[in-house]
Order: sequence, then structure tokens, then C-alpha cells
Amino acid sequence: SRAGMALSVLVILLLAMLYEAIKMGKAVLLRRALLALPRSLSRELLAEPEEGGTGPAQGRWFRYHIGQTLFHVVQVVLGYMVMLAVMSYNAWIFLGAIAGSTLGYFV
Repeated sequence: SRAGMALSVLVILLLAMLYEAIKMGKAVLLRRALLALPRSLSRELLAEPEEGGTGPAQGRWFRYHIGQTLFHVVQVVLGYMVMLAVMSYNAWIFLGAIAGSTLGYFV
């Protein structure tokens, strides 16, 4: 039905917008993670944390890294969902995905 198709296109549009928002969220978290790293960074510092636990900068960096990982998983799942919808070879669904990606990037 027309209502079902319109709803499907709207859902795909929103999923594509969410995909773009999560992509931007990952970039913001990457920037914060890089700012949380200590100024003098060596492999020994990363490989062998000081006794008595990790420092505050290292803990913040790790939390940002966990956040980036979760954002990445959600982004991959959403990307595959949009791709599977587009692979239905429906022109309206395809246009909804394109419009959602465009609007998501714009916003």
C-alpha cells in the first residue's frame, strides 16, 4: 500500500540520518580521545601502566576508546541495514536512503 511504502521510505530515511549522526559522533569522540592522551607518549607508557592503577589521562582515553568501539558497532549495523533495504531494488527506498544520508550529513 502507499502508506506502507511511505512509512518504509521514512524509516530508511531516518536510519540513514542516524548513520550519519553516529559517524559524526565517532569523529567527536576521536578528537576527545586524542586530546585526553598525555603530551609525552611512548610505547613503554602505554604497554606498562604504572603500579597502583592507570592514570587519569589513560583512564579517560580508554573510556573514549570504548565509546568509539560502541559507536562503530552501531554504525556498521545501521550501514548494513540501510544497504539491505537498498538491495531490495526499490527506487523509492533508494531515494529515501540518499535523502537521509544527505540530510544527516547536512544536519
